[in-house]
Amino acid sequence: MHWSVLLDITPRAAYAECMNEKIYQGCIAVLRDELVPAMGCTEPVAVAYAAALARSTLGSVPEKVVVDVSGNILKNVKSVIVPNTNGMRGIPAAVAAGIVAGDPGLKLEVVSRLTDEDRKKISAYLARNCITVGQSDSGCVFDIAITAMSDKDSAFVRISGSHTNIVRIEKCGEVLFDKHAESEDSGNLSKFKGDLTVSDIVQFADCVDLAEIEDLIDRQISYNSAIAEEGLKNDYGARVGKILLDAFGTDVHNLAKATAAAGSDARMNGCELPVVIVSGSGNQGMAASLPVIVYAKHLGSPREKLLRALIVSDLVTIHLKAGIGCLSAYCGAVSAGCGAGAGICYLRGGGFDQIAHTIVNGLAIESGVICDGAKSSCAAKVASAVEAGLVGMEMNARGSEFLGGDGILEKGVENTIRNVGELARNGMRETDEEIIRMMIKNIR
Repeated sequence: MHWSVLLDITPRAAYAECMNEKIYQGCIAVLRDELVPAMGCTEPVAVAYAAALARSTLGSVPEKVVVDVSGNILKNVKSVIVPNTNGMRGIPAAVAAGIVAGDPGLKLEVVSRLTDEDRKKISAYLARNCITVGQSDSGCVFDIAITAMSDKDSAFVRISGSHTNIVRIEKCGEVLFDKHAESEDSGNLSKFKGDLTVSDIVQFADCVDLAEIEDLIDRQISYNSAIAEEGLKNDYGARVGKILLDAFGTDVHNLAKATAAAGSDARMNGCELPVVIVSGSGNQGMAASLPVIVYAKHLGSPREKLLRALIVSDLVTIHLKAGIGCLSAYCGAVSAGCGAGAGICYLRGGGFDQIAHTIVNGLAIESGVICDGAKSSCAAKVASAVEAGLVGMEMNARGSEFLGGDGILEKGVENTIRNVGELARNGMRETDEEIIRMMIKNIR
């Protein structure tokens, strides 16, 4: 008999009184910071956001634009469609979309309101060949700097560290806004994400007053389910989600993978529906949420249990990714797949021990998958990552687990998470540089 049958699946304590108040409020803050909507892949959208802000600061459409971005931005924008542009790809397209018609007030939905007339203007602006793209030498993994120039005026905008973290704005050499790439508040929140433990996450999910965050989770369910349905109905990209269903059927295990993959199929290939992101990524947002939603429907889980399970998945994903960094050679979908496995484990009645073993199993199976930029094949990596999370969960449910000392695994879930973070952040740094070199050698 599975442990899911034996364990109580109701919340095990009454709201915030059951845990440390600082951790409780920290988890609320993290979810509010992380679970935000974005249209399209977040790196090209961040470029468009910076460009729109530069045009707004300049006060007119610039005659010349110079763009300097880090290698990881080049990697993640090179092959993915800029949303709402009729299939345009790459940094110049993202810059042009932001310059011509982007609304900087919408942040990661900056190009969500483009019209047919706007798209014609974007094509015409690109044809002027006034956008120059170079690689930043700032040393920051996530760095976007845009200088927009007209006859007499200039504007400069820099985003660094994360997708909407504006660190400097200038007009005609006058500094209008300046801050460190990581402010004190964002730095404290980043540290909290790393210091959080799986035990804290499970305790928070058990006792959080859902009224404080159900708007965020409801939006995640609605947005991400809608784009997955779109991906399953239509032929986007490599059609990974549709092929999984056609080849392997509709049992819940395969449906969970296929649904997450279908969302990525659509998102990577021009679908104009928004996604609620996790760890700055729409693919991670979908991989962390959609399998849990599929399993909840299959199990007939109450809405409250689904919301709490999604909290587990989201926070586990965020915690795993915190030690890796926002962009690296390590595929972020791995963290989200393990998060999904943890969320489904919780949904089926698992407590801390079962969830911890699910995470360790998933990491043992999948860690080391490379990130070679945003593109159609991300959908297959999403499916693979979800598979690892599900296998890790089913192993534990049947009394099987990988143990400390097996490869990079170390006794204790937090020790293994730390090892994976060091592997991705430090050990794969040269891998990242080599991937970037391979990907950009023919695009200049």
